[in-house]
Amino acid sequence: METSYTPDPLRYDGRMPYRRCGQSGLKLPALSLGFWHNFGDVDDQSEARAIMHRAFDLGITHFDFANNYGPPPGSAERNCGQILTRDFTKYRDELIISSKAGYLMWDGPYGEWGSRKNLLASLDQSLDRLQLDYVDIFYSHRPDPETPLEETMGALATAIQQGKALYVGISNYPAEMAAKAIDILAEMGVRCLIHQPRYNLFDRWIEGGLTDVLTEKGVGCIPFSPLAQGMLTSRYLDGIPKDSRAAKEHGFLQQDMVEEKIDAIQALNRIAQQRGQSLAHMALAWILNHPAVTSALIGASSVKQLEENVRCLEQLNFSDEELKAIDAACIL
Repeated sequence: METSYTPDPLRYDGRMPYRRCGQSGLKLPALSLGFWHNFGDVDDQSEARAIMHRAFDLGITHFDFANNYGPPPGSAERNCGQILTRDFTKYRDELIISSKAGYLMWDGPYGEWGSRKNLLASLDQSLDRLQLDYVDIFYSHRPDPETPLEETMGALATAIQQGKALYVGISNYPAEMAAKAIDILAEMGVRCLIHQPRYNLFDRWIEGGLTDVLTEKGVGCIPFSPLAQGMLTSRYLDGIPKDSRAAKEHGFLQQDMVEEKIDAIQALNRIAQQRGQSLAHMALAWILNHPAVTSALIGASSVKQLEENVRCLEQLNFSDEELKAIDAACIL
């Protein structure tokens, strides 16, 4: 199938910074596009395609998937695999494509978690949906309390040995377990490239030791949910809109979570205004200001939203006074 898409020839003109991932030879864009939402069967596929085009035009070379992204699970990889084949085949070597395994995908005892059986079978399924021969990064999506860490890390090492992944990473691993996983991989002759944790102004758990581990061991960090499911945007400054995520009965963001943070959201917004930024721009810039962070994962439901998020790159620096004010506002 022929494509009508021609990338912007100025996509590498310096607007998008590229940062070295830990002590590896790989650089990632400061902002990466996450496919957790907005690319499943329930979404507008023409808009999804437009978002992918515009992201690449803006210098976003990293597309982040997981086997269970959708909804329904698997549909984000399948839908975007068709777009990758149609529009990006000629540019595959300019792209970093990542996927993950660990959450429930099929019936029976082998359809989730961190066994060798699950991870390698899931990787094969992801490659089939994405219509790719390999992914650039393959993650263990979450630690498995019942599978030996050596088995899970061994499966990641096998993915590299089989040529089905160029690099491997871990996601949602606490500091002590992450350190052990990184060391196990090193003993197998494999570098752990990157860790993907939840991190934002309201959720700072990685500062309790994980960032120290990653820095010490030369591993990159790519936080997800940097805008706290939309709380760190202008969406909730004046309450909870009826069409917002928090107004829905089911979902990750609940109304009481927003209500608890309203005072902090408004205080942070005032600091952002003093900086000449939107709250979302400041929240993303704050993430990127952390020395352990390589890239921040952003989602986008429209081209307009994507373009707006990328504008955070216009002002990334903070004064010590601003950082102290932000810390004080977050505990209101």
